[in-house]
Amino acid sequence: MSNLLLINIKSLTGILEGGQLRLAGQSMGYLHQIENAFLVIENGRIKDFGSMQELDDSKFPIELYPQMDVSGKFVLPCFVDSHTHIVFAKTREDEFVMRIKGKTYEEIAEAGGGILNSAKRLQAMNEDDLFKEACSRLKEIILYGTGAVEIKSGYGLTVADELKILRVIKRLKAISPIPIKATFLGAHAFPLAYKNNHQGYIQLILEEMLPAILSENLADYIDVFCDQGFFSVDETNQILSHAAKFGLKAKIHGNELGYTGGVQVAVKNNAISVDHLEFTGQEEIDCLLNSQTMPVALPGCSFFLGIPYAPIRKMIDAGLPVCLASDYNPGSTPNGRMSFVISLACTQMKLTPEEAINAATINGAAAIEMSHEIGSITKGKIANVIVTKPINSLAIIPYHFGVDQIESCIIRGQIFKDL
Repeated sequence: MSNLLLINIKSLTGILEGGQLRLAGQSMGYLHQIENAFLVIENGRIKDFGSMQELDDSKFPIELYPQMDVSGKFVLPCFVDSHTHIVFAKTREDEFVMRIKGKTYEEIAEAGGGILNSAKRLQAMNEDDLFKEACSRLKEIILYGTGAVEIKSGYGLTVADELKILRVIKRLKAISPIPIKATFLGAHAFPLAYKNNHQGYIQLILEEMLPAILSENLADYIDVFCDQGFFSVDETNQILSHAAKFGLKAKIHGNELGYTGGVQVAVKNNAISVDHLEFTGQEEIDCLLNSQTMPVALPGCSFFLGIPYAPIRKMIDAGLPVCLASDYNPGSTPNGRMSFVISLACTQMKLTPEEAINAATINGAAAIEMSHEIGSITKGKIANVIVTKPINSLAIIPYHFGVDQIESCIIRGQIFKDL
């Protein structure tokens, strides 16, 4: 951790008062900014900020607070990516070509591709090599502006291999400069050996995987892929209600492939978030309005698979909070660049740049229960902030969708370069 004084900030963006832990409805459309601003970082946390006219240099001597002149540049909170699968063995570009030739996601999965393909490859890779691969992806997303991340298991599907993934995530936590939350997603798909014995695999999750994970304190959350062709509502409820007895909170993959009840079972189980939501109607919106469950959209998945985008414009207009995340994984979203996710939200889901950035920062933090520490420019929070290249307006970030507008990522007061 270190001290730093950023001066001549063109616009300090994403300022929130302490206690504002999520934004919903119309409030998502507003980003508090200070033009020609300064930002003081002390011991890795936000100490002070304001307009340059208010800066008293004598309080922050240069020998204790090195100055960084960011004239012409925006400073905003780092993105919080609340849904990723970055611990995986190999990419799946062969399936990408299959989809180009007309195969659907479900057809590829039925033929042994998809999640089962990733599981087969991961099972063949040792933990150290898996860790090295994951480290490179963690570095990649930080350089793209991510200042906190959630990482799921789910490509193991055996007791040993699910534990292997979660142990890799634990190792990442130990060396990572940014906060990481770990999610156990053993219920990602049914292994071929259990294709006709769903209860047998569920018992393996509940009686062998969960006790081992809990004994090593390897997971912050539990997740289930509740959708057609995967886990039913009843199966999802069985898993989540059992995990809740041990204090493991829920996050759910829901309604990616159809109106399958994922939202309703998420709310029933007090899930922290329900993610995907490509198929969401008024019934699901009404259900979410009566809950604290955060809706999480993954537009990178819709873009890559050519499936519908979650109707988050309708959700915000109904008064809901909405979060954006990357879903970085080898099958449906091989991309962890959150600025592209923001661009998709603007171009395909009709969010304003302000709404999209709030969805990717403060609401992303809420989706991993960390908005008291990250996700906004707030005194006392961890100083994980983005410095853009010189730009004229915030809209340049989604507008130049193929050009990275991030010049540097400051993590706890230090410019990030490597793990």
